[in-house]
Amino acid sequence: MDPTYPPEAQAYREKIQAFLAEHLPANWKGVGALPLEDRRAFGLEWREILRDNQLLALSWPTEYGGPGLSPLEIVIVAEEFTRAGVPAGGANDAFSIQMVGNTLIHWGTEEQKQRFIPRIISGADVWCQGYSEPNAGSDLGNLGCKAVLDGDQWVINGQKIWTSAGQWANWIFLLARTDPDARKHRGITFMLVPMDQPGVEVRPIKMINGDSDFNEVFFTDAVTARENVVGEVNGGWAVAMTLLGYERGWTAATVPITYRLELDRLIELARLVGVADDPIVRQRLAWCHTMVEVMRFNGLRTLTSFLAGKAPGPEGGLSKLYHSEYHRTVTELAVSILGPKALTPQGSMATSVFGPDSPGAPADDSLSWTDTFMGARAGTIYAGSSEIQRNIIGEMVLGLPKEPRADSGAWKDIPK
Repeated sequence: MDPTYPPEAQAYREKIQAFLAEHLPANWKGVGALPLEDRRAFGLEWREILRDNQLLALSWPTEYGGPGLSPLEIVIVAEEFTRAGVPAGGANDAFSIQMVGNTLIHWGTEEQKQRFIPRIISGADVWCQGYSEPNAGSDLGNLGCKAVLDGDQWVINGQKIWTSAGQWANWIFLLARTDPDARKHRGITFMLVPMDQPGVEVRPIKMINGDSDFNEVFFTDAVTARENVVGEVNGGWAVAMTLLGYERGWTAATVPITYRLELDRLIELARLVGVADDPIVRQRLAWCHTMVEVMRFNGLRTLTSFLAGKAPGPEGGLSKLYHSEYHRTVTELAVSILGPKALTPQGSMATSVFGPDSPGAPADDSLSWTDTFMGARAGTIYAGSSEIQRNIIGEMVLGLPKEPRADSGAWKDIPK
């Protein structure tokens, strides 16, 4: 199956290709080819170019500063940007635009939209996500961070963890328990909280690769205005699930392209190392090819729903489960091909935003592959662990009964 887009899609694709040719250097090979110290400066400049050319917040209507693109145009932009090795926004726009911005468009009051949306577009407000806690990771229903209404403001106490880019943000969207007597998913409220206040402390977490992409965030009598609740008080679970749908929706267009580029580089690496004819390596590469094709077809199914105007739903967990498990395996193959060189990296790191799949990254950049190998471990945990994704798919997509809890006594009835 090789579906084609309608004729008008090709005209718009050529327009985006012309935009890229105009604003990128003639010898552009992707962010992965830039020196590490130049990537942040490029990202800031690139975001300004996208903003000035109405290519930020692609789905947002013009009254909120977006270009109001059609779903088909959004998909084309995503595909062409991924092939060119450039981001669709700034470093934090996945949180600022794709997640909280889209959620505000969906759930926010008109006052909230008028206040926050322009500052998201301009970059004045940079957002991070406050979902996970030490005892509430993929199972967010266990969260314990509390918010109590005191007059015209909420007083927040508790902790969040694995807060990506929290050290750079000045706002956080978080889930807080506002009704301690309600059961699990009930009694949770979605609220917007300023980070620049005495009651908020951010502590970076050093990862295995030496970076600090994640943080702990502590709230001690931190406050936010009463009107900064999105949706209903105690009704934050529905808002949170909408946000997660937006988080995963974009990947349907980009993940298959990204992983195809990465696999092409891995095949070239096998040739450079001299193991491309090894039957076991060839078998493992063939498995990777099959998995990428499955992701492509599954992505087409997701895109079909997106282009038909269907809101993102729990089936997004299938794509997340599939690509995170795949990436763990394919990066294991990469370091296996590298052998001892994976432990003694040479050359410059080519991961940053895109990892080794970024166009321009040299196939034999061992530090790039090793860094991505370590990062892929976390992919099966963040944004919902693989175990939780399987439960969501089983219960909410396939209609299977809930898995018995270990402390429920139901396991006693299962034959041993």
